[in-house]
Amino acid sequence: MTFSMEGKVALVTGGGSGIGRASALGFSDSGAKVLVVDISENNGQETVSQIIRQGGQATFLHLDVGDPRQFEVLEPAIMHSYGRLDFAHNNAGITGQARSTHQITLADWTNVMNINLTGIWLSIKYEIPIMLKTGGGAIVNTSSGAGLVGIRGSAAYTASKHGVVGLTKAAALDYARKGIRVNAVCPGFIQTPMTGFSMAGDDQDTVEFKGVPMGRMGSASEVAALVVWLCSDDASLITGVAIPVDGGAVAQ
Repeated sequence: MTFSMEGKVALVTGGGSGIGRASALGFSDSGAKVLVVDISENNGQETVSQIIRQGGQATFLHLDVGDPRQFEVLEPAIMHSYGRLDFAHNNAGITGQARSTHQITLADWTNVMNINLTGIWLSIKYEIPIMLKTGGGAIVNTSSGAGLVGIRGSAAYTASKHGVVGLTKAAALDYARKGIRVNAVCPGFIQTPMTGFSMAGDDQDTVEFKGVPMGRMGSASEVAALVVWLCSDDASLITGVAIPVDGGAVAQ
């Protein structure tokens, strides 16, 4: 089946690079207008430029999802630029410092939770009222393979991403009869600037050691393809699920 998002509007947080940039481009390729949200103006504007060069429509909004006060500009920006919101990919996140649980500082724990979990809750909180005005929409949150299994040396990140899965399920139930679907994607080893992994620098043995049964890393575009599909009418009966995109890693 094929789908078109002509006349629709998509918002992507963390849209300046990696999975967020790929999903912004994916929404545009499907016909949607895109609001690219990122803490980095240079990165966000580059995503907008790529979309425009490819014949799409996009605007940039500078916003730090770790700062609750900044969300007050979200609805005015959306309404000024496009007058509606149909899809949202809440993707902005950080990894935090790699430390054993008792070695995590309160500052790092708080920062990871503020961005990875509270930031997604705030995104949903401000997106939902706009979607309700036009009859509904679809939201996809970025969790992680670490939202489905435990990861050594990453308690804050793991806890935050498990929280995203729980938040996704609860929100899906809250709005199931109000025309808004809420799902999550759980990327595994994906080549992005945040992870620092490089397909060119990892031979097959190294990737397999990392626990990927399919024997390779994923690309941002492979995650983005699922994000865009989950927002489409082809996924109209799907809500409240967290889907791994990880080459079978969490199936073990």
